[in-house]
Parts: sequence; structure tokens; C-alpha cells
Amino acid sequence: MKNNSFLIARAAIIAALYVSLTYLSNAVGLASGLIQIRFSEALVVTCVFTPAGIYGVTIGCLLANILTGCLPLDIAFGTLATLIGAIGTRFLGRRFKYLAPLPTILANTLIIPFLLYYAYGFKPLWLGFLTVFAGEAVSCYLLGIPLYSFMERNQHILHLDKSSKSNGADKHGKSDKPVH
Repeated sequence: MKNNSFLIARAAIIAALYVSLTYLSNAVGLASGLIQIRFSEALVVTCVFTPAGIYGVTIGCLLANILTGCLPLDIAFGTLATLIGAIGTRFLGRRFKYLAPLPTILANTLIIPFLLYYAYGFKPLWLGFLTVFAGEAVSCYLLGIPLYSFMERNQHILHLDKSSKSNGADKHGKSDKPVH
């Protein structure tokens, strides 16, 4: 039960950060529209260190999309793009630090331009691909990689275990350390 509570608490914190950072991006006109640089997308690197990152960024994206007035299609498929990217980041980022943001960038680049085109009428479609790719690259690489480095350096303080090779279990299989 303690491990589930810990996971839920982490996911909630990440979701709250995601929503807050999206609001910050929105305040400066970057959270939606043809040019999107959501500062919150940098949080996708949390997925590498804890599965709570997957839940947190996905729920955070869902809430941020609802709260910033996105259309229902955008809420559904934007959240799906984030979920796909988060899962990919979890698996790729555990082995290759500098490739960690790539699944999120690709998932958003392949899905969001169609939403911009069909749901919001932003044309031409190719420009949507270009701007979403650029915005995701800025968010995920320029902001996400420094966050990744910080988390990697401070795993012991943050109680993270990127490797997940051991859950701190003793010879009887009992653990005093949260399972990530």
C-alpha cells in the first residue's frame, strides 16, 4: 500500500507541475496554437526515473488541455500523443540519455499537426509538422535534458532509481525502499 501511495503522490506532483508549467506557457502565448512551446513537456524525462512520470505527464496533459480550453479532439488525441511519448521515453531514456525526449517529440509531431489542421483550421499542414517538431525539440531537449541531468545527479536525494535493477530487497524479498 505504501508503494502505491508513493507512486500516486509522485504522479500527482508531476501532473500538478505539468498543469502549472502549461499555464505559464499559456500566459506568454506558447501553450497552444500553431507555435507551441509547452515548458511542461520537459517533464517527460521524469518517466525515465519513475513510472509515476508516465501517469503524471499524461494526467497533467489531460487536465491542462481541458483547463486551457482545447477542443475535445485535441484533449483526447493530444493526451494520447503524450501517453505514447511518455511510454517511449520510459523505455528509450533508460538506456540512452540524449534520446530520451525523442519518442515524445515524434509522437507529438506525428499527431498534433493533424489536430491543428482539422480541429483548428491551421494551414498548411506541413507548417504544423515543422512548428510542432521545433516546439517539442525546444521543450524536450533544451529544458528536458538539463532536468534529466539534475535528476540523474540527485537520484539519492529524490529517492529515484533509474536502473530499477534492485528494489532494495533483503535476502527474504522484503524491501524498505519504494518500488519505482
